[in-house]
Amino acid sequence: MRRSDQRRDAVFACYQRDVTGHPLEELVAESRPFTRELAEGVEEKRDELDAAIARHARGWELERIAPLERNVMRVALYEIEHAEDVPSEVAIDEAVNLAKEYCGADAPGFVNGILGAALRDREGTRS
Repeated sequence: MRRSDQRRDAVFACYQRDVTGHPLEELVAESRPFTRELAEGVEEKRDELDAAIARHARGWELERIAPLERNVMRVALYEIEHAEDVPSEVAIDEAVNLAKEYCGADAPGFVNGILGAALRDREGTRS
């Protein structure tokens, strides 16, 4: 199974957790290791990821962002911040592609804008 498919599965597991309240462990119990790693990482770093999304989503309250879009961004931000083997550009590209396929028409630009701003902010703090 491709990493892209496992990212999608991680996004959907995190989304289902948000929407249904089912424990994440249940939702990823039979998933591939990369899917579990991403979903569990997002769960562990949720507050940090949400703070980054909220900081860059100017004019939007975090709760107003659609749950699927929020989880697409959480997974991508987790990879940007915590997955050393994934280039940031790949994480953003994958997130935009997921938004194109599964979210509304405005979602890809919105996701790209927030993730791009978060990446620029991160790179600015490293300089």
